[in-house]
Amino acid sequence: MSERPLQTYRGRCHCGAVRFEIETSFPELTMCDCSICRMKNALMVKVHESSFKLLAGADALTEYQFHSHTARHFFCKVCGIYPFHRKRVTPDNFGINVHCLEGFSPDGIPVRQAVGAAMT
Repeated sequence: MSERPLQTYRGRCHCGAVRFEIETSFPELTMCDCSICRMKNALMVKVHESSFKLLAGADALTEYQFHSHTARHFFCKVCGIYPFHRKRVTPDNFGINVHCLEGFSPDGIPVRQAVGAAMT
């Protein structure tokens, strides 16, 4: 399957307090097996920080860190939805929850299983 063209997508949490924009070609999606990713069951796309823009809701975000305290998981403190996180191994990248993107379908995009549980 060939990569999709570079496109801009808008995303938001459930209540709309947190809104953001990303630019990506969706080379792949990932599902991680670490404890928090398993529990939130998010399907993610990785984007560089230069391709991410928080449009609204910085004050509505709350942050959760665990284990090495390197990855920064963000949640809306109004509705509880996880829209994105700063990645542990590549902290200049965000993992975006694609289920928060408007008008996006993951159909046809390969999904890679990320091995986060084994990271030390």
